[in-house]
Amino acid sequence: MIYKVTNKQYNADDCFVCGIQNDSGLHMHYYELNQSFLLGVTCGKNRHQSYPKRMHGGIITALLDETIGRAISIDEPMCWGVTTSIEVKFRRPVSLDETIYVLGYITKNRSRTFEGYGVILASDKKTVLAESNAKYLKQDIKDILGNDHLSGWQLIPDDKKEFELFYEFIRSE
Repeated sequence: MIYKVTNKQYNADDCFVCGIQNDSGLHMHYYELNQSFLLGVTCGKNRHQSYPKRMHGGIITALLDETIGRAISIDEPMCWGVTTSIEVKFRRPVSLDETIYVLGYITKNRSRTFEGYGVILASDKKTVLAESNAKYLKQDIKDILGNDHLSGWQLIPDDKKEFELFYEFIRSE
């Protein structure tokens, strides 16, 4: 299925998942897609390994957590998620030095909390490597960062207009 890019999200300077200046980080780029899906694209390096050539499970969890937690900002731009619980199912090893795709969306949205689902796909854009369900407390960006909430964040433009993925979410509505 072809997913249209509707917006590109900001990258932090130092965040472990999306931080552009974090030498140990994953340098994830996030794209808001039609149907309120969030897509993260990254490639793990040797510094992210557990067993040789495999990404560490804690880093896999961080990727899913960040993606689901950011998905709320598609519909609520000034909102961030603070994780209250996360469950991850590891389906297959996540290879290093290979592009992976992390998709997330919101499954329940309440006034103070939300829940979401996420999945990591291999470079073939269809093989499920890990999946997650998570719960979050809503937090206003200004409550975390103050009024200068864009300090330390930057938009890294690119020409991505769409992504073809061979995995389709099945939503129970």
